[in-house]
Amino acid sequence: MIIQLNTDKNIAGNERLESYLNSILKAELSNFSNNITRIEVHLSDENSQKKGENDKRCMLEARIENRQPIAVTSHANTLEKAVNDALEKLMASLKTIGGRLKNY
Repeated sequence: MIIQLNTDKNIAGNERLESYLNSILKAELSNFSNNITRIEVHLSDENSQKKGENDKRCMLEARIENRQPIAVTSHANTLEKAVNDALEKLMASLKTIGGRLKNY
C-alpha cells in the first residue's frame, strides 16, 4: 500500500507530518492492506491565515484493486481531527464494500 501526501500552499508537508500519516493509516487500514493499492491524502487549510471554524480539510482517496476509488472528506478545526474523522469514514466505506464482496 502506497501512501501519497498532497498539501496546499498553507500546510507544510514535512517529514513529521508524513511519518504521522503513514503510521496512523497503516495501523488503522491493516485489515484492508491486501486490497488497497494506494491511499492519497489531500490536506488543505481553506481559510489560509484567517481564523475560522472547521477550516482544515482532509480528503482521503483509496485506490482498491479491481474497484472504483473511494473518496471521503472531513472538515475540522485541526488537521489531526480532520484526518481521524476522514479515516473513520473511509473505514466504514471499506467495511461496507468488504461485506458486499463477501456476499458475491
